[in-house]
Amino acid sequence: MHADLLFTGGPVLTPEGPTVTSVAVTGDRITAVGAPARELTGLRTEVVDLAGRLLLPGFQDAHLHPVPAGLELTQCDLTGARTAEETVRAVRAYADAHPDREWITGGGWSMEAFEGGTPTKEVLDAVVPDRPVYLPNRDHHGAWANSRALELAGVTRATPDPADGRFERDAAGEPTGMLQEGAMRYVGRLAPPATPADRLAALLYAQRHLHALGITAWQDALVGAFLGMEDPSDAYVTAAREGSLTARVVGALWWDRERGAEQIPELVARRAALSHGRFRATSVKLMLDGVAENGSAALLDPYLDTCGCATANRGTSFIDPARLPSYVAELDALGFQCHFHALGDRAVRDALDAVEAARKANGPSDTRPHLAHLQVVHPDDVPRFARLGATANIQPLWAAHEPQMDELTIPFLGSERAGRQYPFGSLLRSGARLAAGSDWPVSSPDPLQGIHVAVNRVTPGGTGPVFLPAERLGLTAAFTAYTAGSAYANHLDDTGTVRAGSLADLVVLDRDPYAGPPGEIGATGVALTYVGGERVHEAPDA
Repeated sequence: MHADLLFTGGPVLTPEGPTVTSVAVTGDRITAVGAPARELTGLRTEVVDLAGRLLLPGFQDAHLHPVPAGLELTQCDLTGARTAEETVRAVRAYADAHPDREWITGGGWSMEAFEGGTPTKEVLDAVVPDRPVYLPNRDHHGAWANSRALELAGVTRATPDPADGRFERDAAGEPTGMLQEGAMRYVGRLAPPATPADRLAALLYAQRHLHALGITAWQDALVGAFLGMEDPSDAYVTAAREGSLTARVVGALWWDRERGAEQIPELVARRAALSHGRFRATSVKLMLDGVAENGSAALLDPYLDTCGCATANRGTSFIDPARLPSYVAELDALGFQCHFHALGDRAVRDALDAVEAARKANGPSDTRPHLAHLQVVHPDDVPRFARLGATANIQPLWAAHEPQMDELTIPFLGSERAGRQYPFGSLLRSGARLAAGSDWPVSSPDPLQGIHVAVNRVTPGGTGPVFLPAERLGLTAAFTAYTAGSAYANHLDDTGTVRAGSLADLVVLDRDPYAGPPGEIGATGVALTYVGGERVHEAPDA
């Protein structure tokens, strides 16, 4: 039987490392690598000349939110604004262009564009005084609202802070329009919901964008409704049933942090009801804490204030750490993967303690728990990942000096704790398995941008200083995190490597990053993307 595709004439990233070889694909599988691949060439074989470009397994993102990302990109998209002035101009332009919109929604603004990371309602009132405005920031742990939105939500100086969030207030106690964490729901629940057609269109828009970046599979880190973010499950089920879902997707069902174990039977039912074709709802997302920039990441020791003195704030545990181990043990026994949001060192420890409890209760399992974000990890907990079989799910783009890190994070962590941030190298050296993701729309979903930072610890195009250079990864280790590592986290064991028998989920880059200096990795692009041997993206100059 002759191959349908033959890749030849360039380097291939195999489990043994990059090597110049040939790869044959028949149907949806890789059927040969090396000399045997060329022997499968026939009259109908499509020969893809790599011309020195690198062929590698399809990238997989182990933590992102494609449907909200797609929706935001079609609403008031603020992701390109870098200053307060640019952000406000973008809001005004969108509002002027959409006079029929009852609400102005969208988001993606950068905290570092505003003093202290907290813009005020008055700034929005000046450009949109007559309609409610609700705009989550880039990390989606806070939102900006105008006076009209607060009025509709009934938020006044008398409104108490929720247990899982806060209203930023001025010196007189009046809400400023900045909503942190759980306070977002007061306004977010009033914003007009997207229709099922809107969510499906957003998913397919996001899928095209992700395929263009070489991403062939992902784990959606929030399948459920949360703080105004809508449940994307109907879009996935529709796309899977009608065949328009070309990616392979794992859905992480949302753990309602205001409830306990009584929701587990509902998660079991949702897993069965939602799993169709290329979509499997086999993971559960447990958000343990918030983010460091607003002081809600859970820390072992207190945050510092602007003078460098310890405060009373150790962040927020959204799920009771005393009950978490029993929840995780029960989920593990039912075959669920646990996908933790664990950003601060206390949240990381709580997650690892829960995994350890599940191991003791149930024995070894193949549920493959993973901890995402890992901004601060105590050195004592680094070796526990390998010992417990917990995957470290890293977001490499965040591991660099930039304003949000230098102005809103490091001063409030202090030098010793700031030196424990994003310890990719330490985790790898300890034997931990690394998976990688982007948390899109929090940051760019481009794996090559993330790989650039993982290797250089400098933003693409940046010149330094290098952020904690001992935690850099080698290029092969970074590629592996985005391919085999994330494939492992996604239970896609017949993907993630280029070898005979694997599914033909493949990417051809526009160059060979191994042939150039590390500082140019971020300039690499994607020429071709294949899922199961079917071409799902071709760059214009491919």
